[in-house]
Amino acid sequence: MKQSTISILYWVFTILFSGLMIFTSIGGIGPTEETVKIFVKGLGYPVYFIQYISWAKIIGAIAILIPGLKKIKEWAYAGLFFDLSGAIYSGISVSGKFDPLMLTMLIWIVPGIISYILWSKKNPVQQPS
Repeated sequence: MKQSTISILYWVFTILFSGLMIFTSIGGIGPTEETVKIFVKGLGYPVYFIQYISWAKIIGAIAILIPGLKKIKEWAYAGLFFDLSGAIYSGISVSGKFDPLMLTMLIWIVPGIISYILWSKKNPVQQPS
């Protein structure tokens, strides 16, 4: 794959992934009544966690959009994936079973994985000589 194609696809999937992460964080900044219902009543998290995780997701999403910042970007991708895997795990733990509706999380996870793979191709690890 040509470097220009990799770069274009990287930005498409990175903007999509960041947009989805920011979109899902907006309700937690306040937090809205619906968000409290899901996090506190549904999953058993404390109210203060809602704003913390929302701001962390927004900061992580912004970090992966900023060119450069290699180490920070690695941490941001990791944090966003921990958030998504934690959401799936929390849903399974609370319900006691896997709900096929949880597969909709792939809408968030797949663009993130593709973004990370393309970022890795754009920025190969340089071995010390």
